[in-house]
Amino acid sequence: MNFKYLWVDLMNSYRPQMTQAGRSPVHRATVVNHLGERREIWVPGETPLTIKIDGQEIVTLMTLGTHPEELALGYLRNQRLVERMEEIASVAVDWEKEIAWLRTTHGQGISELKEKISKMTVTTGCGQGTIFSCTLDKILELRLPPLTVRQSHLYGLMRQVSQSDTLYKQAGSVHGCGLGQEDRVLLFFEDVGRHNAADAISGRMWLERIPGEDKILYTTGRLTSEIVMKAAIMRIPVLLSRSGVTQMGLELAQGLNMTIIARARGKRFLVYNGAEQVVFDDRPAEEGS
Repeated sequence: MNFKYLWVDLMNSYRPQMTQAGRSPVHRATVVNHLGERREIWVPGETPLTIKIDGQEIVTLMTLGTHPEELALGYLRNQRLVERMEEIASVAVDWEKEIAWLRTTHGQGISELKEKISKMTVTTGCGQGTIFSCTLDKILELRLPPLTVRQSHLYGLMRQVSQSDTLYKQAGSVHGCGLGQEDRVLLFFEDVGRHNAADAISGRMWLERIPGEDKILYTTGRLTSEIVMKAAIMRIPVLLSRSGVTQMGLELAQGLNMTIIARARGKRFLVYNGAEQVVFDDRPAEEGS
């Protein structure tokens, strides 16, 4: 099997060998509209990608396939199956076989894999995400540092996000996640499910050694327990969504000391947890003032 690898030496930090196998996220389709007219439009792709590490099969994800290497790495990180980037020797994506082959530096795969993935929870994420028991067991050990966020920065961040979801505007049927700092979007990924987009962000953060403690994770989808857990593992203390929050997601965020801001559209939002961390510096002036 021949792969072309991208070698990157970023400030002498360790990175595994990686392919660049991103695919086009959209495909043409012919439809007939309500007037009986035939039209050519774009639809997002959806492809299975099985993650294997040293030959061990972990999971099969449905994905757009635009950032498969980051997706595979982020999935392993967010499931707490691999703790250190230095354990990964290479990531090679083969679309003919629909497999992401990961090789470790020690060649022994994931220790106690059967025990770690013996209990799997199918989540409510679009495309059905999964959480393994080993992830759930370690979440309660985490406590996130507080991060002060300014209302004006949230508005600036949401304005940038509205300019970043280009695939959604082109073809629809996708979710997006963004990594923000103050009023800037640092990363933005779209995929068939928000859990994939969050994993891809996690993979990129892991590769680039981007800390999460001073960041905000934005998602177009609802804030479920799964998204809260992924943000916590990335050490991101603030979650922002244009959608709502589930009860379990909120309760978990409260235990993790995570700020939850949802139903954020235009200049409206609700702070479900962590209101003491929000500086309200862009409130409208009182009438008659």
